[in-house]
Amino acid sequence: MEEFESQLSPVIKKNLTETLTQLNTKIEGMIGKIEGKGCGILTEFENINRVFSNLQLDAASFYLNSYLSPYTDVFEELTISVQNLSKRKHGGLIVVKRNDSLEDLMSSGIPVGAKLSPALLESIFYPGSPLHDGAVLVEENMIISAGNVLPLSKVTYNNQKLGTRHRAAIGISEQSDALVLVVSEETGKISFAFNGKLYPVQYGAPNIN
Repeated sequence: MEEFESQLSPVIKKNLTETLTQLNTKIEGMIGKIEGKGCGILTEFENINRVFSNLQLDAASFYLNSYLSPYTDVFEELTISVQNLSKRKHGGLIVVKRNDSLEDLMSSGIPVGAKLSPALLESIFYPGSPLHDGAVLVEENMIISAGNVLPLSKVTYNNQKLGTRHRAAIGISEQSDALVLVVSEETGKISFAFNGKLYPVQYGAPNIN
């Protein structure tokens, strides 16, 4: 992700700076508690861990849009679609073609050839749809095909066994420069795979309690 490090927007910089400042205050408070009675220290650790997680998720959202925007004009529609899928816990797997050819890495797709829209994308992944278990291929502003089968990765993520959608997302990103959006059917959580790695995504600013 180094290619976008110098392009952090003023809003992102402001959010990260404010969050890190608040985090520093929390850490200083923890030091005071340790020097005192040490009460509530485990709760503070949980709070700080949550803040760090939110920072990572917020940064991932920025990078996701940065990776998408040079290759498609409908990245906002993609964002809306995955958010709607997430809210309903409808699983989704969306491959966004960048520079590399994907013809030899995908199979069994059904041609669609339609301009991408949230309504169309969400209908493809509606439970019970004949194509909902496969991957959608997006090139520029078009849905090229649906129901595609992707190569599965054998890696683990955070020592956890991954489901088929996530293994497929990582698998094709290991063999190409494609960016792959994944929505978990079990949890509704959104992730994206890029260069063989999986990144959780959050839309909106970090939340500190």
